[in-house]
Amino acid sequence: MARSWITRGAAITLSAGLLGIGTVLVFQNSMTFKMLLSSLISDSGVTVERGIDYGSHPRQQLDIYRPESGDESGPIAFFLYGGGWRGGGRASYGFIGSALAARGVTTVIPDYRLYPEVKFPAFVDDAARAYAWTSEQLANNGSEQRPIVVVGHSAGAHIGALLVLDRSYLNGHQPAVAEPAGFVGLAGPYAFDPTTWHSTKDIFAGPENSERARPVSFARPDAPPALVMHGLDDSVVRLWNMQTLAKQLKDAGADVRQIELPDIGHIGVVLAIAWPFRSRAPVLTETLEFINRVSQRPSSQVVP
Repeated sequence: MARSWITRGAAITLSAGLLGIGTVLVFQNSMTFKMLLSSLISDSGVTVERGIDYGSHPRQQLDIYRPESGDESGPIAFFLYGGGWRGGGRASYGFIGSALAARGVTTVIPDYRLYPEVKFPAFVDDAARAYAWTSEQLANNGSEQRPIVVVGHSAGAHIGALLVLDRSYLNGHQPAVAEPAGFVGLAGPYAFDPTTWHSTKDIFAGPENSERARPVSFARPDAPPALVMHGLDDSVVRLWNMQTLAKQLKDAGADVRQIELPDIGHIGVVLAIAWPFRSRAPVLTETLEFINRVSQRPSSQVVP
């Protein structure tokens, strides 16, 4: 799996026009550049609360993007970014949080621990801990529980799919947290065996992890509804990963919708959520419609 996918892809696609080639070459790997780039392609009309602890480790922090209206009654998106289980940071994904929050969906973006500091399943455990925090602190809205939809890209989609499909991660938290209302997966490696690939075998070392680390192993008829999308030009994570997960879920009797996006690559599928690139693929529209459906919320409440 490639590292820093969003940074490289966004820098190549967007930054030459915004900041100039020389600036890009010097700053594309810096946190300042990532935050600036994210802010340049983000929607307005949101409020952001940054650096909230959900655990004691420095990477166990999250950011919350809320509608500027202050509405705390709508659904919550819980977004997990990619980076090959080795890299990534929530500061690079403000455009995700702002796009959804500007349309009435409170969005939580957590960091999680990475290899080589930790190995599987520690990063999934972190996602479960952050989800449990979200459920307790944000979703418990008095007498009514706000629905939480897990959204993930690439390695984050892999982590999110395990979180949604393998009950053991959320069942380990007390008090028990509500099951996700749905899952949106973007270009996730759901079916490959990470214990056999040279780039991932050390991250997922352990013979028992061959099946435990594959979301397709946990397809079940009562799984939360799923929307999975994948670009047909993706050369990083192969299309058969999405196709296999969708088939396994369908065969089990679960509610799943799959979308194959022409002329879209691995970075393009997530970058299409940002306003400069929305015309390339209906990723944001499909995501919002799915969140509204599984939240039993009228689509008219959210304008793409």
